[in-house]
Amino acid sequence: MSLSPVSVRILDKEYQIVCPANEQADLMRCAEMLNSRMREIRDTGKVIGIERVAVMAALNISHDLLRASASDDKLDDGLGDRLKSLRRQVESVLEDSQQLEL
Repeated sequence: MSLSPVSVRILDKEYQIVCPANEQADLMRCAEMLNSRMREIRDTGKVIGIERVAVMAALNISHDLLRASASDDKLDDGLGDRLKSLRRQVESVLEDSQQLEL
């Protein structure tokens, strides 16, 4: 897997990051999202200092990730329950049809 440097700009500062060629597009999207979040936080004027802005952006992104993960877990649980119910219904129909054949 070949690694190559990618240049990303976050809050008007350029960073060189080495990553696999097949992940460069994802890296660029992540950098754009981080830049956007950091600009939003900085522009509120409530947080001063690049490090603090970066930490707040990281916390916000982590919070979004946790919420999305919890939402996926709820969907998985609901889907599992629904699949169990459907399986029971199918088994019931199959049992009824086997009894009719006898």
